[in-house]
Amino acid sequence: MQGGQSRADRALAAFSVAGYAARRSQVLPETDRGASRLSPYIRHSLLPLRRVWEHVADGPARDARKFRDELLWQEYARHLYARVGAALHQNLRFEAPWAGDFEPAAWPQRMHCVDSVVSELKTDGWLVNQTRMWLASQYTVRAGAGWHAGQEVFYRHLLDGSRAANLLGWQWTVGAGTGSPYGFARWQVEKRAPQLCRDCPLARACPIEQFPAARAPVPVTDAPANLTRDPQLSITRGPAAVVRRRAARSVLLTVDSLGDADPALAEHPDLPAVFVFDEPALARLRLSSKRLIFTVETLQDLARRREVVVHLGDPRVIVPGLDAAVTSAPVPSFARYAEGAAELHPWPWLVEPHSGSVASFSAWRRASTGVRAAEGPVDMTRLDGL
Repeated sequence: MQGGQSRADRALAAFSVAGYAARRSQVLPETDRGASRLSPYIRHSLLPLRRVWEHVADGPARDARKFRDELLWQEYARHLYARVGAALHQNLRFEAPWAGDFEPAAWPQRMHCVDSVVSELKTDGWLVNQTRMWLASQYTVRAGAGWHAGQEVFYRHLLDGSRAANLLGWQWTVGAGTGSPYGFARWQVEKRAPQLCRDCPLARACPIEQFPAARAPVPVTDAPANLTRDPQLSITRGPAAVVRRRAARSVLLTVDSLGDADPALAEHPDLPAVFVFDEPALARLRLSSKRLIFTVETLQDLARRREVVVHLGDPRVIVPGLDAAVTSAPVPSFARYAEGAAELHPWPWLVEPHSGSVASFSAWRRASTGVRAAEGPVDMTRLDGL
């Protein structure tokens, strides 16, 4: 997958939601996969959620409902992260192995279903939702390793890696969000990718032949107090209207909003667009080259339509001198961009944040106004990969 608004537009135009509900979780052969592969473009707002939501309006009802339910999961992740912030980096509601350094042995190379997926993650920077769940469950539920280090590997490589969706997906898959961990077993592999079992050296001694033993969920004792009620809704939501401090001389883009529909970018079509590669953050995160190249390709594509200026350094030092208009982003790190901005533009929510419970997707959905969500049971074990 390559970055850029032009490529995002083509990918959306080519996407038909027909068959999505039945084939979204198919792994192999790749030609049978029904996943949209739009998630990298959605993550960086090259395809805003509202636009993608409307794209499937004329599709088969069952498929459109399922796909829109996944878009709502994306929105829920953003609401949750905007509200609880750094607390999402720890066990949210139930105890699960959390801490510790990354343990490569938790993804055994001899297990073909694991090793082939790890290879795809590192080579392509994208996985279908089903295989993300396999790796997360194997890493924590099976191997007992702390999930936070595992999700860091996902975040480092995935082109759609966002803190909101990645942290939330791991929490739900390992049981820290619901108390019901996803039980990875051979049955799922045989159903979704039987050729992996046929070619596996452990086919006759499969370590995941049976589901892992169930454990009684233990609630955490220090769950965030604002999970069930938001006393600072205006902070979670961000500005409801444009905040103008002084005249803007540029438009600042962030990794959360790189598309042509960025509100600040759309309002100032004649100003140069500016992007800051956050050098201190990059040194800490050690993102894969695939992720950095995706961003560069996106900026190159934008530069065909308007002036683009790129900086490398500390945003807290660079941004105050830009006199930039910037679109608010629902992530804690946005503070480093907001402090020195000339204008703050509202984030384009698909669903307006509310002050009710976000302790679960179902609770959030019930409290949300105007959510046209799928009826019936909701699949609560999701790790993105639309």
